[in-house]
Amino acid sequence: MKKKQLWTWLGIGLAVVVLVGLGSGYYHHTHFNQNVKINGIKVSGLTVEQAYQKIKATKVTNRVYLNNHLVFDGKDSQPVYGKDAKQKVSQMLAKQASVLPSDKQYNFVLAPQNTNKLVEADMKATLEFRLGQLNEGKKLPVDAKAVWHNNKVSVIEAKQGTALDQEQVLKDFAKEKFAPTIRLTAKVKKPLSSRSTTVQKEKQALKKLNNGSVKYQVAGHNYQVKATDVIKEATYQNGKYQFTPIKAATVIQKINAEQATLGKKFKFKTHDGKVITTAADGDYGWKIMTSRAADTIGNAIVKKQASVDAKADIYGQGYDTRGIGYGVTQNDGLGNTYAEVSIADQHAWFYRDGKLVASADVVTGKHSTGDDTPKGVWYIMYQQMHTTLRGTGDNGKPYASPVTYWSPFTLSGCGFHDASWRRNWSSSAYLNDGSNGCVNMHPADAGTAFKALSVKEPVIIY
Repeated sequence: MKKKQLWTWLGIGLAVVVLVGLGSGYYHHTHFNQNVKINGIKVSGLTVEQAYQKIKATKVTNRVYLNNHLVFDGKDSQPVYGKDAKQKVSQMLAKQASVLPSDKQYNFVLAPQNTNKLVEADMKATLEFRLGQLNEGKKLPVDAKAVWHNNKVSVIEAKQGTALDQEQVLKDFAKEKFAPTIRLTAKVKKPLSSRSTTVQKEKQALKKLNNGSVKYQVAGHNYQVKATDVIKEATYQNGKYQFTPIKAATVIQKINAEQATLGKKFKFKTHDGKVITTAADGDYGWKIMTSRAADTIGNAIVKKQASVDAKADIYGQGYDTRGIGYGVTQNDGLGNTYAEVSIADQHAWFYRDGKLVASADVVTGKHSTGDDTPKGVWYIMYQQMHTTLRGTGDNGKPYASPVTYWSPFTLSGCGFHDASWRRNWSSSAYLNDGSNGCVNMHPADAGTAFKALSVKEPVIIY
């Protein structure tokens, strides 16, 4: 009998617990828990309807306090909410609902229909200005960070500052901007700690560089390059690697000496089969930039690539600083499409794919005044029809010469063009009656030469 009574009381107790739980669960699914706010307004213990009516009735002062000091004082306004506002409040209730009482903090945002964007912008601007004033003369903190150097990863400790955390204040403002009165607290900005998850991830990311190397492909030639050959220091922040290059990296100097063409004296076979050495002057060619190479090689190593091409790392000079002729191996790096100008012969030859497609007598820059057409290897920068060439002649007077065909190859203004005004076309005209540096062409030949030329093709002048 006693055992039966015990089971009865246990059953009653369990039923009571279940009923209380169900009651509590029902209550906390129909009423907001404590520590819940909507637009900064406390709605603890209220139903959806009660919470909605309270929010709807609350005026907005449009005042902003920063560390208990009034920094913005606008006019009072009455917010107006849309038809779906009550439904949104119901969704907020569901989000914070619990079976048992909860003290978890929530601060939901319910945007009014009549939000004044201008006032909001003024508030934000005022906050930024005031925070700027408060931070004047104060030191920013320095985050801890991981650094790679010479196959080792170390951590530079954080440095405390005195500046207020403006970014956090503005984030808080975004959450509180619909509150009846906005109250914000500015605290001293804390630096990222060396023990933080972020710095630990940086360390792991940088370890991928340790003892790493990659096959660096340069214009058909392979070089095995180690991270320590080109990278002095590396960091990993915000999901990206930053590589500090070794300024005079020996391996890049070696590669440039063996493969680069910028500033090179080319071995060139002229129209008559003679092999000459061109002047080192000219903008045609390419070199590898160490800083770009460090980025390319570093990223290839951390991605575990077996090889990477140097094409993205080249630079040039003149009109196109991206480099000209990379990958061209024929004709000592000049290729088989080019223009050839002999100052001694006062003649030009135009080749496409190794075949002569045009040739013509020309008049080059005036030798007696030092306006010679510059020797070296250049390239066609662009082509233009029906334009006017302007400049200052050797007499000091400005000129404006209309031309039909214009193909410049130097930044100083030298190029191929027709010269309808010229009367002296003799082979010695350039000595005392030459151009200001351009290659003058007879109008009958200029159109054919213009069509034979192409942008970026080399122009060899000797």
